[in-house]
Amino acid sequence: MVSWRRRPGPGLARLWGLCCLVLGCWRGALGCPASCRCSSWRIWCSEPVPGITSFPVPQRSTEDDNVTEIYIANQRKLESINDNEVGFYVGLKNLTVVDSGLRFVSRQAFVKNINLQYINLSRNKLSSLSKKPFRHLGLSDLILVDNPFKCSCEIMWIKKFQETKFYTEAQDIYCVDDSNKRIALMDMKVPNCDLPSANLSNYNITVVEGKSITLYCDTTGGPPPNVSWVLTNLVSNHESDTSKNPASLTIKNVSSMDSGLWISCVAENIVGEVQTSAELTVFFAPNITFIESPTPDHHWCIPFTVKGNPKPTLQWFYEGAILNESEYICTKIHVINQSEYHGCLQLDNPTHLNNGAYTLLAKNEYGEDEKRVDAHFMSVPGDGSGPIVDPDVYEYETTPNDLGDTTNNSNQITSPDVSNKENEDSITVYVVVGIAALVCTGLVIMLIILKFGRHSKFGMKVHGEVKGVGLVDQIWLSLQDCDNEGFVLFHKIPLDG
Repeated sequence: MVSWRRRPGPGLARLWGLCCLVLGCWRGALGCPASCRCSSWRIWCSEPVPGITSFPVPQRSTEDDNVTEIYIANQRKLESINDNEVGFYVGLKNLTVVDSGLRFVSRQAFVKNINLQYINLSRNKLSSLSKKPFRHLGLSDLILVDNPFKCSCEIMWIKKFQETKFYTEAQDIYCVDDSNKRIALMDMKVPNCDLPSANLSNYNITVVEGKSITLYCDTTGGPPPNVSWVLTNLVSNHESDTSKNPASLTIKNVSSMDSGLWISCVAENIVGEVQTSAELTVFFAPNITFIESPTPDHHWCIPFTVKGNPKPTLQWFYEGAILNESEYICTKIHVINQSEYHGCLQLDNPTHLNNGAYTLLAKNEYGEDEKRVDAHFMSVPGDGSGPIVDPDVYEYETTPNDLGDTTNNSNQITSPDVSNKENEDSITVYVVVGIAALVCTGLVIMLIILKFGRHSKFGMKVHGEVKGVGLVDQIWLSLQDCDNEGFVLFHKIPLDG
């Protein structure tokens, strides 16, 4: 018997070559070095030959948020992680560089990698490591074992870091002192090497709009810390002096827009940094920044926005007279943002009698402001000038007036009562009248029957009155005899017994 064996055909060879070509092109597009394996989410470099001399970066100069893990091992020629190398991988979460020749990490190395959670730099050649590359990261793990650290103040932050809650188990990190003695990092003591401290001269900063204020920040620490002010979104003019201790910050012509802003003093040295903050409170007169003609919603609403600190009291006027608020007309504050209040004058079922000019007055101890708006709720009935607007009213819960009671009982102005109570009273009157009419009609019919019942056309007439028997008894006796046709047969009853 002849055995046949199928040889690989040219089609299979071409397919294999095409796959290799595609994989090669894809690998090249990622800029994957020869000692690495790359995928869309991971870069793995563990082959010592030929090895890599710098951190792998993509050939295209664009940020890549797909790569979440980079693993580098056995790369003796890799000695540094420089600025903007890791920054290409903005989605990076896990970084491992172990058993390599790493000696230096740039202070700006991870400035764009805010998603980093895990860093392992074990078994490298690090003799010193600054805190700056890591201070903005929310790391769950930073592993640094088996590095030839030199005992100095620059690595004191690692000791402080180990003492925090980030570590459930202390790492066995050692350093070499000036006498080449290897000691545990937790036992390292360096003179004049401490975390800085910072204290503000005032933690309750209050100022009236238009005035100026100066704040001082006193710092201590070894080495002496650098001081800076964090003034995010500060609008007012300001100047600072950090060359002396205490450092100073002067805010001039304070704007009301800065009320509620936090001002921070930051003290930093190579051991670490501290930050202390205080809130700026600006007092200013009320300002009605927005008011508009009424709009129908669940209720009619005249919307407004008022700014002021301390919180202003509000008073409404209708046609120049004080408007007394009630359950049908009242002020509602819906949103409070720092010293800004958003609300409306709410009216339930207003009529043409409520048309007119409404004025809002806002007042506090630093001044007052007022704005006027014209309101037209409905046309006068029968004037033919337009349709009567009667929006549906739905019950809903609203927040109480957080600005306090604005009710004034003098010169009371209220809207006409067009509630459902009047409709209910009208219905009650109609029902009572109807029942009375029915009762009266029944009584009249009964009187007619009693009066004319003796003169029936069927001859139901009683001749005389039975002695000792009343009229009702006589009728009952008469009904005892009935013929088959239903006629009543009356029998004469002798009066003598």
